Amino acid sequence: MTQEETPAGQALLNIRARIDAIDDQILVLLRERLACAQEIGQLKNQERRAKWDPLRERQIFERLKIANRGEFPEQPLISIFREIITTCRLSQKTAEVAYLGPEATFSHLAAVKYFGHSAQFRPLATIEDIFHDVEHGRIRYGIVPVENSIEGSVTSALDCFIKYRVKICGEVNLAIKHNLVNYSGNIDDIRQVVSHSQPLAQCREWLRQNLPGIPTQAVFSTGTAAQMAHQDHSLAAVASDLAIKTYDLQVVARGIEDYRGNTTRFLLIGDRSPGRSGRDKTSLLLSLVDRPGALYHILDIMAAGGVNLTKIESRPVKGEAGKYMFFIDIEGHIEEQLIEQTCAQLRQTCASFQWLGSYPLMAEEETP
Repeated sequence: MTQEETPAGQALLNIRARIDAIDDQILVLLRERLACAQEIGQLKNQERRAKWDPLRERQIFERLKIANRGEFPEQPLISIFREIITTCRLSQKTAEVAYLGPEATFSHLAAVKYFGHSAQFRPLATIEDIFHDVEHGRIRYGIVPVENSIEGSVTSALDCFIKYRVKICGEVNLAIKHNLVNYSGNIDDIRQVVSHSQPLAQCREWLRQNLPGIPTQAVFSTGTAAQMAHQDHSLAAVASDLAIKTYDLQVVARGIEDYRGNTTRFLLIGDRSPGRSGRDKTSLLLSLVDRPGALYHILDIMAAGGVNLTKIESRPVKGEAGKYMFFIDIEGHIEEQLIEQTCAQLRQTCASFQWLGSYPLMAEEETP
């Protein structure tokens, strides 16, 4: 008697047949959903409406979580439907997304996390290149790192918001896991460690204890470092999981970051911000009038209006000693009356005022 002829074997075959039938049904429904999305795209084109409706997407996720009743693991459920929704939306018009390259950087991973695998991803050499190409319409979106939970702000990105006219369209938080990789997988072959300056800083103590006397070198990105390690077998790179497969490298050590809970916040930039989702954030860039209590005054405006300030950070104005720009994040959307009125007051009070964008808050299930 073969395994298939036993009662257990026959039961297994029956279950597999049911799975095949379910997969066929899922495929039919996915194709039907895609067709519906394309019809919606045509209707939106007729009315010149935006393709992306954050409020509608948030309502879909909330409805699915309620209907699921916790039976299917919630995080994978949201990830699956985000991929489906993004694929259907991009069928109306494929998004081109620039990221800090080359391939397999953490910026690349953040872009895939935000858009799924259906977008067209384009690596660029520097963060400023991303801002430049978005501002000039050469690329539809760019994704840039702005803040790390361990090392703080990515100042080059903040400076670009001062220099270029783009709008923030969204945000994504990415849990950062650093790996030490090289061609052989042997730690004794390492003569130098290369990576972006932030990962090197985030792994400083581990490198000091485990590779004493081995020099480090900062390069443009973790992807560049992985490329270098592939070409020069005396080098090791601090890089992502994706870089291991992309550049045919071996793992020397995993998880070498000095602190757990290492997270980087990325912002999606484009030419316009989306409409209200119901849970939004607004980012502002402003400078103050040169007088005592100027900063206190703008904070008082927000406090008096009941606006929740979630972040404030200053950056020096290039070439103007003693002058600073302030980056501010507040809860709410510019289309809300309270936020609109507060911004109008700030515009009248500040020496300069720029609305950087309003966009959906990172959903709780996405935050590492």
